[in-house]
Amino acid sequence: MPLGAAKAAMFGAAGSGAAGMTAFGGIITQYEDSGTTYRVHTFRGSGKFVVSDGTADCDVLIIAGGGSGAGNANATSGNGGGGAGGVVTASSVTVDTASSPYTITVGAGGAGGKTNTVGASGSSSSALGQTTAVGGGLGGRFGDPYPWSPAAGSGGGGGTNWTGGPNSGAAQSGQTATAGQGYAGGDASTQVSGDLGGGGGGGSGAVGANYSGDVGGTGGAGSSQIGITATTRTYAGGGGGSGGGAAQTPSSGGSGGGGTGSNTYATAPTGGVPNTGSGGGGHGRDDTYGGYNANGSGAGGAGIVIIRYEVAA
Repeated sequence: MPLGAAKAAMFGAAGSGAAGMTAFGGIITQYEDSGTTYRVHTFRGSGKFVVSDGTADCDVLIIAGGGSGAGNANATSGNGGGGAGGVVTASSVTVDTASSPYTITVGAGGAGGKTNTVGASGSSSSALGQTTAVGGGLGGRFGDPYPWSPAAGSGGGGGTNWTGGPNSGAAQSGQTATAGQGYAGGDASTQVSGDLGGGGGGGSGAVGANYSGDVGGTGGAGSSQIGITATTRTYAGGGGGSGGGAAQTPSSGGSGGGGTGSNTYATAPTGGVPNTGSGGGGHGRDDTYGGYNANGSGAGGAGIVIIRYEVAA
């Protein structure tokens, strides 16, 4: 379940040892919220969490890397946005010297696909023996293996193909998500005004939108989680899908850092914001500018791991 301000960790009595624990690893910050002081270890890349003295019960946020959007197909086409990385949260996770050091793995985002190449799924994240957060799914591009493999935290948006080309007018449904970690991607279209559009990637808070009315599917919204201050932060938005040509409209990414899609040769889609686990934007072929979008598709944002525990003021 998501951790926000309403789910601040509940700790035991002073004898739990939380106030006396000494730990290292990641970027260390501290803040006060409603009379309680928290210390936070933020891992933007893989590393070690080391408890040198004492014990504490922690809140943990684990976000995997987001998937990239899909690249061009071999005809006027619409391609899906990348899915957000899976989100896993836990509270009252006991850490101590006996089990230290703890390996923290932060998943990379999927690399953006260049001209006429498929994108990539995000990589998984893990920490403190909790359920592994699964990497976000790559955006769909018709003709690539479908249904996608491997499983995704949040699913990539579906892709589709130009009428008159191979698999004429065919469209993919959005990729499914890992239960409890995110939401499915949106569906691609059938033909609209001679072009086709891709679905938005799923986010950690909502499904990606289907392509509709000449507009690429919007990426699914992210979710509110703990951060490095008392103010919660939104993470893991899905990437926006593309339209199928210059007359079409790409779509924005989901809240929390999802990348924007693109379907014109001259405009690059954007990637997911780093360390949010958000999906990258998809891009489609644009015949008005001679075909393939040389800019490629948007990369997925890397994941993040945050460990928080109570300390003495």
